[in-house]
Amino acid sequence: MIGEAERHLMRVCPAMRRHVPHHEPFPAKFERTKDPYRALIRAVVYQQLSGKAAGTIYGRVLALYDKPHPDPADILETTDEDFRTAGLSRQKIAALRDIAQKRLDRVIPHARSIAHLPDDEIIDRLTVVRGVGRWTVEMYLIFSLGRPDVLPVDDLGVRKGAERMLGRPLDVKALGSYGERWAPWRSAAAWHCWRAADTALMGS
Repeated sequence: MIGEAERHLMRVCPAMRRHVPHHEPFPAKFERTKDPYRALIRAVVYQQLSGKAAGTIYGRVLALYDKPHPDPADILETTDEDFRTAGLSRQKIAALRDIAQKRLDRVIPHARSIAHLPDDEIIDRLTVVRGVGRWTVEMYLIFSLGRPDVLPVDDLGVRKGAERMLGRPLDVKALGSYGERWAPWRSAAAWHCWRAADTALMGS
């Protein structure tokens, strides 16, 4: 089903007009937690791992606690040995501790507060956390907060999909410049770039 985002993208971009009808539409709702503290804990555990392995380790981390999700104080009180037994590396343990401390220091706001912040401010605040880069925050903006106008130009899948749709190579700067026409629905544009990249992989 074509939504408002798809209608806009197809109107302003011939490449989107050719490809979007062959993709599933950009989701209208996402079910993941909006709390940046919980989202970053999960993101750090999942970094550089396949989905199945990451899910197993994430489950082990949560199982260390007698509650659905650890509070910052719980993270800070957990021993390195317990974290390592769950499958976390030294770098990820340090990142989890930094996330917990920055929540206590109010650098990482609560979900209710972050909902009112602009995208750039959220990126600036959350990327000061150890082990958290711009891409991680952009994924949080798109898939947890449902922000409609985020284009993760550093994402290889987005760039490859855009190249396939446009039929020419793109560097980060060129993708950002071309993508300005997709505003205010650049998150949906990224979604369709991913779908285009997936289609190319299936056909290879």
